[in-house]
Amino acid sequence: MFGLGTPELIIILAIAFLVFGGKKLPEIGSGLGKAIGSFKKGLSDVEEAGSELKKSIPLAKEVAEVKETFDKAKDFSSSPGK
Repeated sequence: MFGLGTPELIIILAIAFLVFGGKKLPEIGSGLGKAIGSFKKGLSDVEEAGSELKKSIPLAKEVAEVKETFDKAKDFSSSPGK
């Protein structure tokens, strides 16, 4: 998680407690949780729209298959057992 360990998180929480006080921390945590949830929902909506767009493009499946075949051939030709 971003390279943060337990000691770093404790220090960050202690500083937040000193800056915002004990009464504001639950409100801040709740707002942060809602923001993260909203961001994840928006991200999944964008991914879903992208996959629907790919499905609606003519010949997209065939192009993907050709690309996959090309990548396999390229990997095979560059393998060290040549």
